Amino acid sequence: MTVAAAALDVVGLTRCFGSRMAVRDVGFALERGEKLAIIGPNGAGKTTLLSMLAGVLVPTSGAINRAVERPCGWVPQQQAVYSKLSVAENLRLFARLERLADPDAAVARMLAQTGLEDRAQEQVGRLSGGNQQRVNVAIGLLADPAVLLLDEPTASLDPRQRARLWELISALAGEGRCVLYSTHAVTEAERYADRVLVLGDGEQLFLGTPTELEEVVAGDLAPSAIAPPGPSDGPAGDFETAFVQFLRARGH
Repeated sequence: MTVAAAALDVVGLTRCFGSRMAVRDVGFALERGEKLAIIGPNGAGKTTLLSMLAGVLVPTSGAINRAVERPCGWVPQQQAVYSKLSVAENLRLFARLERLADPDAAVARMLAQTGLEDRAQEQVGRLSGGNQQRVNVAIGLLADPAVLLLDEPTASLDPRQRARLWELISALAGEGRCVLYSTHAVTEAERYADRVLVLGDGEQLFLGTPTELEEVVAGDLAPSAIAPPGPSDGPAGDFETAFVQFLRARGH
């Protein structure tokens, strides 16, 4: 993929907090409709990376280039909703904060797109966790972003709620949006991402498909990087096992 063809091109992104380098020289390019999972241990820099892409944090160095000059849609891990307002009132409030030309049209579009039309007048605080997260995603989509960023989007959801949310996210990618999400549920990276980006202590350790990561661990691409499986690593061929082995081999 050439830079010209990329919907999002990230070059040498770095962020320091004083003397601590939270993210160091991260780079990748994404096509329209591509889903990228950002995975790594706690403290790896996943939220910091997403926050820079969202414009919440200013990079210390590096560049973020977008084919379409619109703000990224940002869905933080902590839900950005007002529990005593209805679904429609939340969306209308954020549409006005975004200074959208037609807030009512944006609210109607998001209610339809996220399947929340029948919950429009309900207080957000009375919704299930899954529907609250759908409201959170709807807020991130109000400005019709070409790139959607989600930080641990399914962290507090049950299996059925997770499945419904991933249906929505996959549909958004099918419309041509780039979707970047962080997750500790490594199986979500394997199942729903086109590629994975592995971070460790702020460093980009790997970028490729889940299958390619398994091949690295199996020795097809880099046999010198393999660590012997530990007693609790699980069966061979398991993506989570491969991920754990990959991190161990690199000292994480």
